[in-house]
Amino acid sequence: MLVASLRAAAGAVSFLTRIPIGRVVELGSADVARGSVLFPLVGAAVGALTGAAAVQLHATLPAFISAGLAVGIAALVTGAMHLDALADTLDATGAATRTEALAIMRDPRLGSFGATALTLDVLLKVGSVAFLLERGGAIAALVAAGALSRASALPLAAVLPYPRVEGGPGSVLSGRISPAEAVAGFVLALVVSGAVADLDAVWFTIAALGSALLLWFVYRGWLGGATGDALGAATELCELVVLVVAAGLA
Repeated sequence: MLVASLRAAAGAVSFLTRIPIGRVVELGSADVARGSVLFPLVGAAVGALTGAAAVQLHATLPAFISAGLAVGIAALVTGAMHLDALADTLDATGAATRTEALAIMRDPRLGSFGATALTLDVLLKVGSVAFLLERGGAIAALVAAGALSRASALPLAAVLPYPRVEGGPGSVLSGRISPAEAVAGFVLALVVSGAVADLDAVWFTIAALGSALLLWFVYRGWLGGATGDALGAATELCELVVLVVAAGLA
C-alpha cells in the first residue's frame, strides 16, 4: 500500500512537472491515474514557487517584470504543457467538423487562434500577478489557483469520455478517474485554498467550478468528450480565471 501511494505521488509530480522522477522510478499510466487525487498539491507547489519568485524579484524589479519572469519560471517547471494544450485546443475551434478539430489538436503547428489565446492568457496572467504584487496576496492567490486549476480537470476526466477511438495521451486520465476520486481531489484543492486565502477561497472556488462546468458543456457538445489537450486547456483557463478574480478582489 505504501509503495503504491509513493508511486502515485511520483506519477502526479512526473505528469505535471519536468522533475525527472521517471528517470529514477519507472512509472506507468496507472500510477498517474492513481496520483490524480494529488494533482492539487502539485499545482499548489508550483503556485508557491511562482509566487515566491515573483515576490523576491519584486524587491528589486517592477511588478510587471517580476510577474512576467515568475510566470516564465512556472512554464519552465511545468514544461508549458497547459499552455501548449490551450493553444492546440483553441486552434481546433476553427475546424468545421469534430473529426477535423481532433486532427488539428494533434498538429504541432501553431495557428492564429492558438497564438491569440496564448498571448491573451499570458498577458492577463502576468497582469493579474503584477497587480497582486502591488496590492498583496500574490502567493496566496497563486497557490489557490494552482490547486484549483489542477483539480478542475479531474471531474471533466471522470464524466467525459475520451473522444478518440485509437487512444492517446489524454486517455491516461479519461476513463481512469472515478467520480469519487475527482471529488476527493477537488476537496483537497478546497482545503489548500481555504488555508491560504481565507474567505477569498469561496470566490476562487466558485470561479473554478464555474469554469469547469462551462467547459464540460462546451466539450460535450463540441468534441463529444475530452482529449488531453482539452483537459490541459481547462487547467490553464481555470488558473487564469482564479487569478483574475483574485486581482479583482485585491
